[in-house]
Amino acid sequence: MSTKITMIDVAYAWMEKRRKEVEFAKLWAEVAKQMNIPEDQLARKKRQFYSDLMVDNRFASLKGNKWDLRTRRKFEELHAVDDTMDDTDEEMEEVEEVDTLDVPSEIEAY
Repeated sequence: MSTKITMIDVAYAWMEKRRKEVEFAKLWAEVAKQMNIPEDQLARKKRQFYSDLMVDNRFASLKGNKWDLRTRRKFEELHAVDDTMDDTDEEMEEVEEVDTLDVPSEIEAY
């Protein structure tokens, strides 16, 4: 069984050693260097790497196109919490939606 190392695996190993966030361009440059990606494949591989990075739950996308390992980040840093709306507001929205529905009355239903 052959074990092929992926670009994401290289990025993860490098990020573990680095111990802090990094800009995407620097992360990509390091991955491309370590994997010896040929010049004619850099653009295509870069797009693939970015897509893989976005869906890999080990990585966290930060402001300024920076990346870090998710395990090093607090929940609040990764998930926006919106406190502008409370449960009462949600209940009022539901009531307003029901009032605008054109539902036939019991007599019209038959």
